[in-house]
Amino acid sequence: MDKERIGEFANAVYRDMAGAMAIGMGYLGLKSGLFEAMKDGTPVSSGKLAEKTGLQPRYVEEWLNGMTAAGWLEHDEETGAFSMPDEHGFLLASEGTDHYMGGLFLAGPSLLSHASDVARAFREGGGVHFDAFDEDWIKALDLMNGGAYKSRLASYWMKQLPDIEERLASGGRALDIGCGVGKVSLALAEAYPEARITGFDPDGNSVSQARSAAADAGADRVEFVEGVITDIAAEPVFDFAGMFDCLHDLAEPEATLAEIRSRMAPGGALMVMEPRASDRLADNFNPLGTVYYGFSLFHCMTQSLAQGGPGLGTCMGPDKTMSLLRGAGFSNVSELPIKSQINIFFTARA
Repeated sequence: MDKERIGEFANAVYRDMAGAMAIGMGYLGLKSGLFEAMKDGTPVSSGKLAEKTGLQPRYVEEWLNGMTAAGWLEHDEETGAFSMPDEHGFLLASEGTDHYMGGLFLAGPSLLSHASDVARAFREGGGVHFDAFDEDWIKALDLMNGGAYKSRLASYWMKQLPDIEERLASGGRALDIGCGVGKVSLALAEAYPEARITGFDPDGNSVSQARSAAADAGADRVEFVEGVITDIAAEPVFDFAGMFDCLHDLAEPEATLAEIRSRMAPGGALMVMEPRASDRLADNFNPLGTVYYGFSLFHCMTQSLAQGGPGLGTCMGPDKTMSLLRGAGFSNVSELPIKSQINIFFTARA
């Protein structure tokens, strides 16, 4: 065996373990409010930070040491103070923006808590149902996508469909498929106040949060349904439907898409957002691909298989996505020219 190659791989394993520990410490920084407390970039001692946050000094000290070792924070040896660079705070302490990365810190521990359940599914089949995941996972999904929905959906993504924008502005109807906690529906309601919007999701907890958010926003033209597409009335039909980061999760993707199409108005459009993964495996050999395959194993694929679904997986790729859309009878299926490092967008006409 090549000893140099052994050493290189050992270093890679330690690197990846370090990444897992960094995400765990990121979880602690988010949950404890430490990132928020350091976002102004002012150098601070561990004692002063513990005093400022009301946290236990020894835990704060070790967290600061660990986050600095990971390269997330900086340390001044002369003064002993720690600080968060502005460029890091841009990603670590910017909840609600389209560049916030905090959702990943909730996602990692939540997903890995089911490692033994997924390992069992390797032997026995089936998978882990969505409702087995904790509140942190629902919050993680919101944090990972919610800022982009708020800042980009109406101002950028919908601009690719000007005729649909006109319909919604004039009181058209929109369907939010797999609505989660309702961020897409509420972004559409804010942008198109005359439109009527229906969101649905099989997860009761998410729908309950969506209803509360709509009530708080005074969005009386938005309704949320706990269920699946067949729980949505066949009439009236919808001018726009959105599937954001959920097609690959479905237990019955072909049947669901066919049902969606049957509820679309003539000339209506479906927009699909999927994780940016390539059809060619070798093109996914990168950090984002690794994250997505992990998400697939620990959530997306396994919860589909748990329902007897096909387990399409997070990285099913554009060819499979467009094949599913065409198979459901949609016409003019194409990729939309939306720039994103992490997602890819498609449109299909009824």
